[in-house]
Amino acid sequence: MEQSNKFAWTWTVKEECLEEYVKMHLEPWKEVLEEHSKAGIRNYSIFQNGNQFFYVFECDDVEKAFAYIDQSDACNRWNAITSKMVVGSFNFGEAEPIRPMREVFYLK
Repeated sequence: MEQSNKFAWTWTVKEECLEEYVKMHLEPWKEVLEEHSKAGIRNYSIFQNGNQFFYVFECDDVEKAFAYIDQSDACNRWNAITSKMVVGSFNFGEAEPIRPMREVFYLK
């Protein structure tokens, strides 16, 4: 099967942080959006199901993109706030929870 250049993962947001987490993503920082674009991330969407969030984006080189974001001051400031809201870690050097999900179907 041909693979796309899409990547996805899920995170669970702590119930007590749900409202703030959603608000931050409805009003994202301009510099964080710019950094994601510079990293090569595009067509990025986040979907919510209760306190579970599903993240999907396109990227030609996800390892390079994550390395770029890991070095971004703006993204690190954002992650310092939001990482306290999720179950898990925002450390891009760790395999969990930012482990792309396996793509099992792709319709071009």
